[in-house]
This record gives sequence, C-alpha cells and structure tokens, in this order.
Amino acid sequence: MRRSVEVEYWVVDTDGTLTGPGDLVSASPGVEREFVEPLLEIKTTPCSSSDELRGELLDRLEAVLDRAEDLGKRLVPLATPVRADEIAEIPSERTRIQNEIVGEDFQYVRHCAGTHVHFEQQPGHTVDQFNVLVALDPAFAAVNSSPYFRGRRLAAGARSKLYRDMAYDTVPHQGKLWRYLADQREWARRLERRYEEFLTAASEAGVDRSAVYRHFDPESAIWTPVQLRDRFGTVEWRSPDTALPSQVLRLADDLVGVVERAVDTEVRIGGNRGYRTETETVLPEFDTVVEHVDGSIRRGLESDTVRTYLDRMGIDPDAYEPITTRFDQRGRITEASARRLRLEYADRLEADVRSRSALRAD
Repeated sequence: MRRSVEVEYWVVDTDGTLTGPGDLVSASPGVEREFVEPLLEIKTTPCSSSDELRGELLDRLEAVLDRAEDLGKRLVPLATPVRADEIAEIPSERTRIQNEIVGEDFQYVRHCAGTHVHFEQQPGHTVDQFNVLVALDPAFAAVNSSPYFRGRRLAAGARSKLYRDMAYDTVPHQGKLWRYLADQREWARRLERRYEEFLTAASEAGVDRSAVYRHFDPESAIWTPVQLRDRFGTVEWRSPDTALPSQVLRLADDLVGVVERAVDTEVRIGGNRGYRTETETVLPEFDTVVEHVDGSIRRGLESDTVRTYLDRMGIDPDAYEPITTRFDQRGRITEASARRLRLEYADRLEADVRSRSALRAD
C-alpha cells in the first residue's frame, strides 16, 4: 500500500518571530506555501515502503533546512504558533470566499499546522480503509504538539479543538468526523449534500454562487478528517498535528500497518470496545469513536481510556511522547516565552532531521 505525507511547519526568523518562507519554497520539490503567511508545507510523493517515505521526507526537509540556514529562517513543528493574536493570510479568492462563508470563526483555522497522511485505495477494500481510519481517528493524540491558543492553554490537542469545535459552527458538517460508510455511493451522496449546504451558506453570506463554482468542487469544499480522494486515488487522514518528523513517520507507519492488516481480514462494526484479532478487525460504534476523539482533544495520551483503546486497535501508546505533554500547563505564555519555545522546537526539528539523515548515510 503506497503512502504519502504532507506536513506543515511555522516559519520564524532567528529571534523566533513568525515570518514568511520566502525562497524556502524553491529549496526542494514538494515545498509549497500555505494560505497563511508564516506557514510552509512539505509533501512527499506516494511511496511504496516506510524506508522510502522516511528517506524522501528527510531529504526534502534537509534541503529546506539548508536553505533556511542561509536565509536566517527556522522551521517550527508545533500545531499552533503558541501565542499570536493575528495570523496574516495570503490574499486569494478561495480564502476570501471561506472568510465570507465561515465568518469570524475562520480566524481559528489560521492558527493551525497539521499533517495529512494519504493511503492508496485498495480495490474492493476502499470502504473498509475509510471505516478503519474513522475508528483510528483518536490516534492523533499520539502526536498532539501544542496545548496553546493565543498564549492560553486550550486543550491537549489545541489544533483539533480549534478545527473541530470552534472553526466551522456555521457549516458544522464540513469539519467534523463523519460516520462510517456502507459503500462508496454513500460517500458521493454525502459530498453532494455537503456541497449544497456550502452553496446555501455562501448565498446566505452574499457570495455569488458562480464564484464558489470556480474555486470549489464537492471534494475541495469539505474539511472532514477522513476523506476519500478520487483525485489522488487515496484515503486521506487529516487529523494529526504537525510534529517532529520521527513522530509523524512512526504514526504514518503504524497506521499503514493497521490499515493493511484490516484489508487482509474481516472488518465489521459492533459493540463499544473496538479490537483486533488474527482474523478480524472490529470497529466500535461511531458514538464510541466520538467519545475517544473528545478524550484525545482534551487530555491526549494522558487519558487512560484513549491509551487502552488505541492499544486494542493496534497503536502502541507507549511508543509516543507527544510534544504537548512537555509544556508547562499552568499560566499564560508571554510573547517572549512563545518565541523561545518556537526556537527550542526549531532546534529539536533540526536535530531530529540531521541525526536520522546521518544514520541513513552510515
């Protein structure tokens, strides 16, 4: 099963102040601007093995870090900028439309940096892949990387809280986790319903429908965490925070293992536990998954319930040390403290990349 990742990083200067990426976008293939000024995305191509994915992501990151050193810039693997009142957008018609439709709540999306993992669709098993990833959605707790929003503690997974509970109240079905699928036709029907809702919200906000048609189609007008992507032939999991590359790669590898195993066994839905055996993968009822998602947002891997559930589903929580647990959970973060934290984790990112690149070279 081929897999690929897309990881976003905040860009700061040598003082830890948020800044634009500038010429970093030309440092390597797969490097792109995001819709806000201080965010950079690094993508891999579809890779056939864990080693191939690791090598490609690290090579691209190393090229960007080399260019960043020349330009006096750093990359920060935190899900939020820790403290920032406003994040500047890059002007675009698509972003303008989202601001009009979502309204003031769209501000929360500007503070989020995440990771997307793509899993190659397996003919005859795509619905099983989708459903397993829905059940595994609480695994984002393994890489929660910031509890802060605008200097205050929000949740163990601040980015997930911002996206799921705060950003899309005006279009509530767009950003929430969707239920299991019965078949792929049901996915197509859901997309059409959500697109119609999006168009209705656009009309109510005074946005011309023709503008929406030009910049959004049913697939690109949703932000739900698990998606079938016909354009790429993948099932995409959009829930994890950005984090250290080693953490992202471990989680992607673990998820590929669980999904591959599910494709080779019977997948069924039933009960409220969720577990795997040699012959079947049993997914809990959707309401149980939502309870675990809420636990992953509020407490992350500090929730014993979440840890036990992930372990039953094939993800070892003891293999992870989420960045969010390393932060002082009390008090308010000052701007000076935020800059220091960004630089500290920029150092950790560089050490993570350089050490693994050196091991590969040996």
